[in-house]
Amino acid sequence: MKIGILGSGRMGAALGTIWARSGHDVAFSYSRSPQKLERLASETRGRTADPADVAADADAVLLAVHWSRIDDVLDRAGPLTGKVVVNCCVPLDQADRDLVIGTTTSGAEELARRLPQARLVSAFNTSPSEALPKVYERRQTMPRPQLLFYGDDDGAKTVARQLIEDAGYEPLDAGALRTARFVEPFAMVTAELAYGRPGGPKLVYRFEHLP
Repeated sequence: MKIGILGSGRMGAALGTIWARSGHDVAFSYSRSPQKLERLASETRGRTADPADVAADADAVLLAVHWSRIDDVLDRAGPLTGKVVVNCCVPLDQADRDLVIGTTTSGAEELARRLPQARLVSAFNTSPSEALPKVYERRQTMPRPQLLFYGDDDGAKTVARQLIEDAGYEPLDAGALRTARFVEPFAMVTAELAYGRPGGPKLVYRFEHLP
């Protein structure tokens, strides 16, 4: 699969690297450091390009930027018509402290309104980026940690499910895109547990139905 990474910070870099190791063709874009993009491309045998070119050539696009950069990156990427867009953004303020959207709507729903021609699905926003390499290393260990994903496009959810499995997680379908109204605050809980409590940021989770 050709995957375009819009945003090459910690999350975009980690997932792009993991997916490249899983056999996908990855292209990186949108970083304040061109040198970082070139390094990621070299390490993954991928490539770099501007957001519009990366999106145009991709089967799936990962949207992985700070919420304050959403308008800019989408202006550069274009309408993403027909593209599967995997959104891992949480609508945080500049201080990364408070949600700026919710709970009668959500960041994911606002993106869907902004990108009416795209096939949007949300995933990976409930996992600290620091956990991703370790989860991938342990992908043969069962049971795998779970990862929530949600959206209204069944085909896009199928793509997200594959990418989640390739990253080493067990996909956990949380339903429609409006579920983001509750998952995005839950992402803040996982961030508090990862960064504000003992144990470190390599945090994973599982939900179990008791017999």
